[in-house]
Amino acid sequence: MKEYELMINGKLYNCSDPELKEIRKKAAKLCFDFNHTPLNENGIRTMILDELFNKVGENVNIHTTFKCDYGTNINIGDNFFANYDCIIIDVALVSIGNNVMFAPRVCLYTASHPIDPIIRNESLEYGLPIVIKDNVWIGGNVVINPGVTIGENTVIGSGSIVTHDIPDNVVAVGNPCKVLRKIGEEDRIYWNSKKSEYLLLSKW
Repeated sequence: MKEYELMINGKLYNCSDPELKEIRKKAAKLCFDFNHTPLNENGIRTMILDELFNKVGENVNIHTTFKCDYGTNINIGDNFFANYDCIIIDVALVSIGNNVMFAPRVCLYTASHPIDPIIRNESLEYGLPIVIKDNVWIGGNVVINPGVTIGENTVIGSGSIVTHDIPDNVVAVGNPCKVLRKIGEEDRIYWNSKKSEYLLLSKW
């Protein structure tokens, strides 16, 4: 198998492989171009993201700066928003669903390294995929580690380090990130009342 195939299949691979270096070089240029394109040049920014990512949905809004390793391993759904300083280390597949929001400095790390230092120093590493399902909100300065899946409608609190899967419909926070509580009917009632208040005040 080629090093790229080993990489995306979660096997040890050699990160100094020339083909991988060329893909990273291309991604670095596209990230540079994106980060230096004015916000009002929406068409150009969209074209860059279309070339950078494997798949990108409609209404995707990413603030600068944004950085990734390959881009080709990233799939993004519709209505995605990433605030400032998002980093995605995509040596494995990264799947982001619809209606997902990232606060500033959210970092997704699919890459990992051998614990044994001798093997680690031979440029051998591996990656595990990250999956973020629909309607997820991730707070500021959150780190999501390799192999993690975050369930639908879930909120991850600021500063969390996510080391294992988080289920649907919960608020989770901490280091390591743990479920704080479920999201349920009380939340819907509360936020619907806030929406009604907003609609009333916005008419004044």
